[in-house]
Amino acid sequence: MISGSKRYGVILALLVLTATAPAATSADFTSRHYAIGLSRTAPAFTFFALDSLGRGQLAVDSLLAPPPPKVASLVPSPAAGQFAYGLLEAETGAPPAWEVQCGEDKLTLRSRWAGITNAPPFSLTFNQKLCHATLLGLMRPGERRVALPCVLHLPDQGSARISCNVPGARLDYDARRFVNPAYVSIAFPAATAERPLLEYRLEVTAIYPHLPGIEKDARFDGFRRNFLNILQLNPRLQMLANNASSDIVPFTVFKYSEVAMRAPPLAKGLTCLDIVRMTLERYLAGTKGYGQPGYGKETQGADLVPWTTPYTSSDTYPSLLIAACNYINGANDWKWARANYARLADWAQQMMATDHDGNGLIEYPASGNYGDRPTAARRPSNWWDTINFGHEDAYANALAYRACGLFAKVAGTLGHREDAALYASKASRLRAAYLPAFLDPATGVLAGWRSADGKLHDYWFTFVNGVAISYGLVDDEEARRIMDNLLRKMAQVGYTNFNLGLPGNLVPVHKGDYADHNTPPEVHGVPRREDGSDGFQYYENGGATACFAYFTVKALYQTGRVQDARRLFDPMLRSYAAGEFQGFGPNGLSKDWRDWSGGCHGYEGFLADGYLGLLAVYDELKAR
Repeated sequence: MISGSKRYGVILALLVLTATAPAATSADFTSRHYAIGLSRTAPAFTFFALDSLGRGQLAVDSLLAPPPPKVASLVPSPAAGQFAYGLLEAETGAPPAWEVQCGEDKLTLRSRWAGITNAPPFSLTFNQKLCHATLLGLMRPGERRVALPCVLHLPDQGSARISCNVPGARLDYDARRFVNPAYVSIAFPAATAERPLLEYRLEVTAIYPHLPGIEKDARFDGFRRNFLNILQLNPRLQMLANNASSDIVPFTVFKYSEVAMRAPPLAKGLTCLDIVRMTLERYLAGTKGYGQPGYGKETQGADLVPWTTPYTSSDTYPSLLIAACNYINGANDWKWARANYARLADWAQQMMATDHDGNGLIEYPASGNYGDRPTAARRPSNWWDTINFGHEDAYANALAYRACGLFAKVAGTLGHREDAALYASKASRLRAAYLPAFLDPATGVLAGWRSADGKLHDYWFTFVNGVAISYGLVDDEEARRIMDNLLRKMAQVGYTNFNLGLPGNLVPVHKGDYADHNTPPEVHGVPRREDGSDGFQYYENGGATACFAYFTVKALYQTGRVQDARRLFDPMLRSYAAGEFQGFGPNGLSKDWRDWSGGCHGYEGFLADGYLGLLAVYDELKAR
C-alpha cells in the first residue's frame, strides 16, 4: 500500500469522479471533430475517434484496453474539457504529471516534471483489426520513434497533426500483426528533468488536395478523409508498407509516390514525399523487401512473410525507379538525384538486363508455362502472386516502360546524355514490342503474360489493360477498341457491383495457371477443378477489390469513355466514403477482397494499394 503522504491529494475528487463518471470505454469529451475517453488509473486513452470533416461521426471504438497497473489518478477540472493525472508516487503538492485540454478541433497533452524518474508516457493503443492507424513522419534507421511534427492518420476517420513545444521531440511508435490482439501503439513521452515541460498539440484536420468543386459534394468525402490511406509506415522497419504491421513491398512504392506527389504538406517542414524519400533511401542502402531474394531473413522484430524465391520480381525495379523519379520531380530535389544517381542507374540496368533475348521486353526466370506452377520457393513475377505470371509479363513491362521514360528524362536533366539516350531508346523498343507480344487476337484485349513456350495467358485482366493504356503503350484507336471489348465482356459475365471495386480478371484462372494450391478456394481463390470455376470470385482469382481499379477507370477516362468511367467510379467513391474497403466481415475474412455478391474473402484487413483509386478524382474533374 502506498503511503498517504505520497498520493496526489485528490482522493475526495476521485471518489466523486468514480461515482459520476461514464464507463471507461465511453467518451469523456466529444466535439464535432473528435471524441476521447480517459483511463482512471494511468495516462492513457480508452476511447479515441476522429472526424476530420467535423460531421460528428465518432461512433467507432477501436482502442485496446489500457495497461492494468494503477500508476496515476485522473482528476477532472471544473472547466469543461480539462483533466489532470497525478502520479500516485508523487510528493504531496507536486504538479500534475499530465494535463489534458480539449477544444473543438484541438487536443493538448501537457506533461510537467513531477520529480519522478521514468514517469509513464501518455499511451494510445489501437486494435488493428478495428482501425489501421499509422503515424506518418520521419524515423531514424533502427529506431521505433517518429520525429515531430508528424501526422496520426486513421483510415476512414481522418488525421491529427501532432506538434510539440520542444524541438527534437519524438513519439514512440510500434505495431504488430502476428500477435493477439494485433495492435498499433503510440506513446507520448513524459517530461523529464532536462525537459520539464512538454506540450503535445493534436490538431484534427483533413489533409488532401483542395480541388475545385469537391468541398461541398458528399461523393468526395472519402477522398477528403482518406487521401492519405495509401501511406502506412511500418515502425519496426521505418518504411512505407502494406500497412503499419505488414510487409514492406518495393513493387508498390511507385503507388505511394503517385499520391505523395499530389499531397499537400503534412505539417511544417514535412511532406509525404519526404516519407517516400526515407523509404527509398532504405532500399538504396540495401534493405530488402517482399519481392527481393533474402527478404524476411532479418526481421528487426517485424512480422514478415519471407520472399523465398531466388528471383527478384519483375515489377520491383520498375516500381522503385518510378518512385525515385516521381520523388525527384515532385520535390524538385536534384541534389538528392545527383547524390543517388549511380544507384538509380544500377536499378535501371538491373531492370533492363532481364531482357535476355534482346526483343525489348523484360523477362522473369520462371517460365509461366501452363502447369509449371511456382511453389513457395518460386513465386510468380509480380504483385498478383497467386497467379502464374511468368516469362514476359504484360503488367511488369508496362511499369518498365514508364520507368525507362521517366529515368531517361532525369538522366538528361543531370547531364548524363548517353544514359538519357539509352533509356529513351529502350522505352521506344519496349513500346514497339508490347502490342505484338501481348494483344490476344482471339479476345481483342491484352493478355497477362506470354510464357516461355510462346503461349498467351489471357483471363481478361482488367488491370493489365488499364495500366498499359494509362501509361501510353497503346495508340488511341487501339486503346478504345480494347476498352470497348473489356466493357462488353464485363457486361457479358454480369459484373455490376462496382461499389466493391473491380475483379482483376473477368473469367476463372485455370488450375494450371494458379500458383496457390494449398488453401481453401473460398479464402485464396484456389481452384480444384481444371477450369478454375470453383475458385472464381475469391481473392486474386476474380475477386473484387479496389486494388488496381484505378488504372481501368483512368483508361476509360483517357479513351473518352467518361460515362462508363463514372458508372464504375461513382459507386467506388461511395464505398470510399463509407469505409467499405477496410475491416472484416461476419465470416472473419476481410473486406479488401470480395466475391461478386459482397462476401468477404481477404485476410490483411487493409491493403494500402486499394486507395490509389482515389486519384481518379483528378480524371473525373478533368472530364467535366
